[in-house]
Amino acid sequence: MSIDIKAPQFPESVAEGSVASWHKRPGEACRRDEVIADIETDKVVLEVVAPADGAIAEILKDTGATVLSQEVIARFVAGATAAAPDSAAAPAAEAAAPAAEAGVAGPAARLAAAERGVDPAQVKGSGKGGRVTREDVLAHAPQAPVPAAASTPSAAAPAAARAPADLPSTPAAALVARSEQGRVERRVPMTRLRARVAERLLDASRNTAMLTTFNEVDMQPVMDLRAKYKDLFEKRHNGTRLGFMGIFVRASVEALKRFPVVNASIDGNDVVYHGYQDIGVAVSSDRGLVVPVLRDADAMSFADIEAKIREYGLKARDGKLAIEDITGGTFTITNGGVFGSLLSTPILNPPQTAILGMHKIQDRAVVVNGQVVVRPMMYLALSYDHRLIDGKDAVQFLVAIKDMIEDPARILLDL
Repeated sequence: MSIDIKAPQFPESVAEGSVASWHKRPGEACRRDEVIADIETDKVVLEVVAPADGAIAEILKDTGATVLSQEVIARFVAGATAAAPDSAAAPAAEAAAPAAEAGVAGPAARLAAAERGVDPAQVKGSGKGGRVTREDVLAHAPQAPVPAAASTPSAAAPAAARAPADLPSTPAAALVARSEQGRVERRVPMTRLRARVAERLLDASRNTAMLTTFNEVDMQPVMDLRAKYKDLFEKRHNGTRLGFMGIFVRASVEALKRFPVVNASIDGNDVVYHGYQDIGVAVSSDRGLVVPVLRDADAMSFADIEAKIREYGLKARDGKLAIEDITGGTFTITNGGVFGSLLSTPILNPPQTAILGMHKIQDRAVVVNGQVVVRPMMYLALSYDHRLIDGKDAVQFLVAIKDMIEDPARILLDL
């Protein structure tokens, strides 16, 4: 029985997507619910699964093709196996062949494997159920091969030899080598996610009156609290670790309650005051920066927050974030400190009107009670839309967070 394979139903906010990869070739048997293709949108990667046991008969949309919601992208034949692809489908099969990989590898792992010319089936998986992760692929093949695309063999060797190891990994087909100078360039199109991020950042810079206010916070009380209770916390909450982000989320929630204008958004000529705190937490992934949202963060415990952030981090790594995971949010927290940033000005995430930036914890000499002492200090940055938030409110909001971090009991006592 022939079945039409369609692209997933896209949310209203997503107009179209692109075929990121095919994991099965025409004529190759697959099992029901096995992932056969990935559709990349400007927000997430959506998986297309086999509707039954059988095989793809024909691929209608090759890798890189633009697809609409519910558009037919392939023909599927139900049954144990399907006939080999005919001559018309052969070019599509050849195009899809480089992306056909083992079903136990996630999207991020398959992408890394394709960049390094590695067959995921040959990589030992360390994930759940033997699943191959991106880290497994990187450990198996640390560096992507750099083909020499020079016009002569004698020029090709120096070009490949002098290719920098830290050049961004991209498909080999996109490699361009300058034989005269032996320098290497790669030109690849932006992913939909990267293009969307670029669009939103430009929109924020053009359409908001963004300012940033700074402060610094003594992290010693929080570090002492964490050191004292981390083992008991982890044991009590089934392995969930006590981190700094959970405390900053709780402090932000309490500060947002006191300064509701910071939790508001602008809609045309209207100001929308939100009676809830949905906190976005910026997470770095292989595809770019994504901001999954902690819904009703005011009702979440420290353990709930830490567990959810970890869940989102794993989903982002494996390309499993859903549209609903990253939609909405009334306030965002980003932590450049994990990458070593000492100070930065975070950019707004419209229609939100404020974003908190955390940074690296660094020992510095400060004055406490008239004495110069060394403390683990962190710079905090609050970028805000001056069209709605006055400087007074922004500064007092950031000071409120500083006070709660330096004296965590204030969070519990609502002080």
